[in-house]
Amino acid sequence: MDIEKIRQDFPLLQIKVGDKPIIYFDNACQALRPQPVINAVNHYYERYSACAGRSMHTLGDMVTKKCEEARKTVARFINAKRKEEIIFTRNTTESINLIANSLKLDAGDVVLITDKEHNSNLVPWQIAAKNKGIFLSIAYSKKDNTFDMERFEKMMTKHVKLVAMVYTSNLDGVSAPVKEIIQIAHSHGAKVLLDAAQAAPHQEINVAELDVDFLAFSGHKMLGPSGIGVLYGKYNLLEDLEPFMVGGETVEYSTYEGHKLLPPPEKFEAGLQDYAGIIGLGAAINYIKKIGLKNIANQETILNRIITEELMNIPDLKIIGSSDPALRGGIISFYLEGKDSHQIALMLDSSANIMVRSGQFCVHSWFASHAIKNAVRASLYFYNTEDEARIFVDNLRKIINIM
Repeated sequence: MDIEKIRQDFPLLQIKVGDKPIIYFDNACQALRPQPVINAVNHYYERYSACAGRSMHTLGDMVTKKCEEARKTVARFINAKRKEEIIFTRNTTESINLIANSLKLDAGDVVLITDKEHNSNLVPWQIAAKNKGIFLSIAYSKKDNTFDMERFEKMMTKHVKLVAMVYTSNLDGVSAPVKEIIQIAHSHGAKVLLDAAQAAPHQEINVAELDVDFLAFSGHKMLGPSGIGVLYGKYNLLEDLEPFMVGGETVEYSTYEGHKLLPPPEKFEAGLQDYAGIIGLGAAINYIKKIGLKNIANQETILNRIITEELMNIPDLKIIGSSDPALRGGIISFYLEGKDSHQIALMLDSSANIMVRSGQFCVHSWFASHAIKNAVRASLYFYNTEDEARIFVDNLRKIINIM
């Protein structure tokens, strides 16, 4: 990849704060947007800002066609069998909540998650446990924070109806062996929901090959607009789900006595949709495909290795997860004994415009169970450079010395 040429596509990378450029290492939270995505969003508002589906005029027809093109683009991106298996939501969080509220679960059924779940894949199941009488079971990781397959297999019984788990952790960047997990879950009669928010922007996902039942991801982590997400589901399973949000565009007809729901995906897409976001997501996926997911993963590993090798030489610094950068993709989470991670993040920002995340990354449960107050997370993407990686390490060392 010609990184410098690629960086020209990102307006935010061209600006300076003070006399220094921005070093954006908060990609696990939200990626930057390239000009083609910005153009796609602007074109909607400038050239055909109208309603899809319900409006029969020229502008409405244009929006409908553009949104259906985007749906097909998403389906091809993850190798869904049909475009109707793609539901547009606001984000991964809404997609998971849709399943938590729509999947038929009875009192006594078990939902199994891992100990590294984002709150979006923990709290909905805790609420379901309270309201529906289901049981929530936690599969704990190995000491190195990787997936414990032996423990998982022992926990799988006929009572587990759903395995809902993170594909790639936003805590440490480690991906789970999802294909094997899905096979084991299916052998026990359980369905599988994958939180792919951190996986979809960085690696190839083939839902047909994985045989996964449901999969969720967000546009804002993969160069797309904020406020747009995706839920994939096998079509026969989507047909069986009852929507938890209904209204305009979800029904074929209604009377004062009743209504008839439209088939998927329409029955899950209530109300006027984020048409600009849908179209922008299609543009983002096309941009990612142009770059190449293998190229993206390779660049992230190169940068992670540079940073990891330096961080491991800093006394009292602890990297969360595996010590092997190849297993952590574009994420380096760490903390220093006796140092405040928020202060480190603020000093990186104020001294060198290095933008990282600090805190508990919406994985409060993991931090609480490990008695760790907070951490710093540097998360990388393909437009980050080796020079930026070295500048980050140099400034981190200076800050630690000052502290």
